[in-house]
Amino acid sequence: MKKIRLLTLVFFTLILGSASAQIQKGNLMIGSDITNMAVVFQNSSTTFNFVLDPKIGWFIKDGLAIGGYANFGLQTSKGAGSDVSYGVGAFARYYVEDKNIRKLEFSKRVRFFAEANAGFAGRNPANGTTTNGFNVGIGPGISYFITPNVGLEGLFKYDLTVGGGNSTTANRLSLGIGFQIYLPTAKAKQLYREERNKK
Repeated sequence: MKKIRLLTLVFFTLILGSASAQIQKGNLMIGSDITNMAVVFQNSSTTFNFVLDPKIGWFIKDGLAIGGYANFGLQTSKGAGSDVSYGVGAFARYYVEDKNIRKLEFSKRVRFFAEANAGFAGRNPANGTTTNGFNVGIGPGISYFITPNVGLEGLFKYDLTVGGGNSTTANRLSLGIGFQIYLPTAKAKQLYREERNKK
């Protein structure tokens, strides 16, 4: 019975917390982009395109998270072979706290942020230009908190990869749409300790 009560308390803590509380020091951020997934059917070929881009971050101070990411992309086309892309590295995300910018936010559920990343990435099509090497990226984003713990996000980003392959550099502008889940780990741990002390 106590375990059920503890799970209920943790659940309501996750659902009913405030949006600003989710970007506090000690909290966890887990999510992924959900764009760039498509299947195209044409008379002569069928194309499948899929990108998976998970990330996990830890808030080291209020509004500032650091963490790791990975991405994997696959595009296959009948007669044209496959195009594989990958990436792995670290990122930092800062939620803007400036009062002048906060005045621009049209809802208490909206937060602006900037994100930067560094790591290794590559793109290797069966036919065409390949680049594999060091990757950096930066861009602005916006998060709309559907619930206090779940954010629907848009991130406009510039990426540069420098390395080997048919081309020594690759540039890319992208707009990623995805979800992030914000877990108030400090509050959940406190509730867990309180419940254990009642035994």
